[in-house]
Amino acid sequence: MAGMNRNYDELEKKIGYQFKDINLLITALTHTSFANELKVNKTDSYERLEFLGDAILEYIVSEYLFLKKKEYEEGRLTKLRASLVCEFTLSQISESLGYGDYVRLSKGEELTGGRKRKSILCDLFESVLGAMYLDGGIEPAKEFVHRFLLDDVETKSLFYDAKSTLQEFCQKHGRQLSYELIEERGPEHSKIFVSDAVINGKVTARGEGPNRKTSEQMAAYKTLLQLRKKQD
Repeated sequence: MAGMNRNYDELEKKIGYQFKDINLLITALTHTSFANELKVNKTDSYERLEFLGDAILEYIVSEYLFLKKKEYEEGRLTKLRASLVCEFTLSQISESLGYGDYVRLSKGEELTGGRKRKSILCDLFESVLGAMYLDGGIEPAKEFVHRFLLDDVETKSLFYDAKSTLQEFCQKHGRQLSYELIEERGPEHSKIFVSDAVINGKVTARGEGPNRKTSEQMAAYKTLLQLRKKQD
């Protein structure tokens, strides 16, 4: 089967875990479209592993926050957890680990940019985690999440509330914040929106996304990263 004999050593080095059963990793990197295209049994895609990985991830992050953020009440813990496991954050980590280069997609999914699609990259974070848990238990799964997601909670959780965080900052410092839609491009089914964040009439950052709101959020996120650098 195509992709079955691929060398996964490089990926295992990046994630810091060597699989005893490499087929678990292969399944974790198999999109439903690929399984369907080859008329493979549907359980051969990553969907079931993603379901498991989602629960494992929630447990690991919840335990970490419970132990580390003793001063936070339940509502604040819930919000912080949601910001850490959001699609943007998980897809960024998957992208940095090169999951997009290894995922097995149908020809159609490949042609429409599936390797870089945030929703797929987010799924892969969870499916590989699920595979890791089945292969080696909770310890390597914890190690992975701590190393790649919980290494910098403050920055990793920034995107989720970027617009409201930046708004609060500007109100506090008496600055005027606005967003300008600069461009819409691409075909109707996969449009890209481009927006600028503008503070006191000056463009601070530019963001892109599949809709206007996400492009503004990305611009706000980039602005917050810049502000944070200045404070360091």
